Amino acid sequence: MIRLLLADDHALVREGLRGILAAAADIEVAAEAANGDEALALVRKQDFDLALLDLSMPGLSGLALIKRLKAEKPKLRILVLSMHGESQYAARALKAGASGYLTKDSAAAQLLGAIRKIAAGGVQISETAAAQLIGARGAGDAPPHAALSDREYEVLRQIVAGRSVTEIAGALSVSVKTVSTHKARILQKMNLAGTAELVRYAIEHGLLDQRA
Repeated sequence: MIRLLLADDHALVREGLRGILAAAADIEVAAEAANGDEALALVRKQDFDLALLDLSMPGLSGLALIKRLKAEKPKLRILVLSMHGESQYAARALKAGASGYLTKDSAAAQLLGAIRKIAAGGVQISETAAAQLIGARGAGDAPPHAALSDREYEVLRQIVAGRSVTEIAGALSVSVKTVSTHKARILQKMNLAGTAELVRYAIEHGLLDQRA
């Protein structure tokens, strides 16, 4: 039996996933979390075979959450189920410690197969995302945004989504000054002049969400 932790901040999403997973005799939803802090607390108290995580949740979330969970329980397998396209986060999620990445528009059968594959020690990732991961590990022709730290990448994604520095600071629980510093480093590392060029780059490299 695969003991699974389900973490998503939307109750309807969790309910839908529970329905899908209930059809599998070999998978048990052992606990649920509505945010990253709850997920971390549960992992500290209990042992799970696999954590099924949304990337965008209140509090501790995203790549930082993956790293914290793996630090607490190195053997825990993690499957990210996200609204963000693979081109935006898959390679970074696996680099942070996840064993798989699926988008929320994946079919139920694909999700069940990925859970079983990862629980058995495998990895679930597309060929495109795998190529990005390999590119990020080597020097060569990796795109400029591959050189950003995970936090800088989070800030970049917030900027190109149209959020202000104050809004980003609130979402990431950091100061406005910290966000401004990250933004300056992003522009410097990517050799870009300002926000307009950053948005243009994000469009050209598929870093913007296509979902409304």
